[in-house]
Amino acid sequence: MEKQKILIIEDEEKIARFVELELKYEGYKVNIKHDGREGLDEIEKNDYDLVILDIMLPGINGMEVCRRVRRFSDIPIIMLSAKGQVEDKVMGLDLGAHDYLTKPFAIEELLARIRGILSRYSPVKQDDNSTKLNDLVINENMLEVKVKDDIIDLTKKEYDLLLYLLKNKNQAITRNQILEKVWGYDYVGDTNIVDVYIRYLRSKIDDKYNKKYIHTIRGVGYAIKDE
Repeated sequence: MEKQKILIIEDEEKIARFVELELKYEGYKVNIKHDGREGLDEIEKNDYDLVILDIMLPGINGMEVCRRVRRFSDIPIIMLSAKGQVEDKVMGLDLGAHDYLTKPFAIEELLARIRGILSRYSPVKQDDNSTKLNDLVINENMLEVKVKDDIIDLTKKEYDLLLYLLKNKNQAITRNQILEKVWGYDYVGDTNIVDVYIRYLRSKIDDKYNKKYIHTIRGVGYAIKDE
């Protein structure tokens, strides 16, 4: 699993270094900026899962950094400040911060808040398990076939046949191989069933979109070619 990335924007180097070491020990990837303007630039140019943002910063203060970040990103932000006034907390939260900690703080509390926020706001990245060829896409998780964002209505057997051909693209597949893999080793019936289903697929995909995906290999069988 890819490590989650956290950016610390804090001008007090000892605090920044301490938090960095604790976060790295917990398994996070960490970067530090000591200036508000540099921190804002870092957020604009790179992908982070969370930002720890001090309020009193050189360049641009933390409140302004938060306000500008919210113009282009909803990345989770935890604000840090030596100020404990309610007004500052309210302003930070109103500007879009997800949480607010007053210095000095217990590192255990910061870590707990980071875990809570990341569990709620970090997107779950999933492999869509797709097999593609040009505009033709098969999403195996959804059992879905698309051409140019159009969902193609296929029967289960048509789907299985297309998926088998696509996973073996640029290879000549015999009718017997198709029968064994798609219909099963114990299939008893007319071998012309393969040709019938190839016609079904061509009518739904090749003919409809005026593109030749499925090729006949004379004397052998069929192939989907990457052309």
